[in-house]
Amino acid sequence: MKRLSKERLITFIIILFVIILAIIILVKNPPETDEEISKCIGKNSVLYTRLGCHFCKVQENLFGENYQYLNVVDCFFEGGKCGDLISTPTWIIKGKEYGGVQSFEKLKELTGC
Repeated sequence: MKRLSKERLITFIIILFVIILAIIILVKNPPETDEEISKCIGKNSVLYTRLGCHFCKVQENLFGENYQYLNVVDCFFEGGKCGDLISTPTWIIKGKEYGGVQSFEKLKELTGC
C-alpha cells in the first residue's frame, strides 16, 4: 500500500512539473497574431511605394488587411520624402535599404518582430 502512494506522489509531481513548464513557455513566448506582427513591422520600418507599381501591390497583398498597420510612404504623392530611392517597393529597416517584395518571414527577421 505504501509503495502505491509513493508512485502516485511521483506521478503527481511529474504532471505538476509538466504543467508548470508549459505555462512558463506560453507566458514567455505568447503566440502572436499576424496583426500584432504587422504592427511591430510597421513601427520598425518604412515601406516606400508608388501609385501604379505592380510589385508594390504584390507587397500590399501579402499583408492583406494588416497592410494598414505599416508605415507607408507613397512616392507618387510624397516624392519629397523618397530622396534618392531608385525603385519601389523599398523597405528601410534599421537604416538599410531592402528593395523589392519582401516576405512576411523575412520582414519579421529584419525588424526583430
